[in-house]
Amino acid sequence: MSKYVLVKGRPADNKGRLEKEIRVYDLLDSLHMEYWRTDHPDAHANTMEACREIDEVLEATVCKNLFLTNRQHTKFYLLMMPGDKVFKTKELSGQIGSSRLSFGSPQEMEEMLDCTPGSSSIMGLMNDKQNRVQLLVDRDVLKGEFVGCHPCINTSSLKLRTSEVFGIFLEAVHHEMTEVTLVGEI
Repeated sequence: MSKYVLVKGRPADNKGRLEKEIRVYDLLDSLHMEYWRTDHPDAHANTMEACREIDEVLEATVCKNLFLTNRQHTKFYLLMMPGDKVFKTKELSGQIGSSRLSFGSPQEMEEMLDCTPGSSSIMGLMNDKQNRVQLLVDRDVLKGEFVGCHPCINTSSLKLRTSEVFGIFLEAVHHEMTEVTLVGEI
């Protein structure tokens, strides 16, 4: 029996919640998107066992969200890939025509997505008003009915319909996705 509980919709009150988390719920509600939430300790500090329990409660494709940049720090990417896939920079570089990819800095992530390391999420695109971040999505993420992500903080996780995230949500935040194929090899 898991100690994590999945509840439909936003928290009953905003007490102890960061403004950026509340903005995510406000946007999802305004778009009439159905979502479920589970609260948990800081996911960055969680053990693998705790992370597996959270994944089991969500019953969704839980993603790694990697904030990447080119060598010059002039192009930025948010890569969504299944959490169990291995990321190989070389494999992605060729598909997007950008060599020498590395992780963007925590400062760049916070400036563009209003997320900190360990909490990066597609939800952060709502804060990228200048469309500086290009969304890259591994094709396997799109196969499931539900996708899991953080609401810009890593003490809650959301379960959303994949079709709504990559349809209604992306349209509302004026972003498009580029589908990529990662196999974790090379």
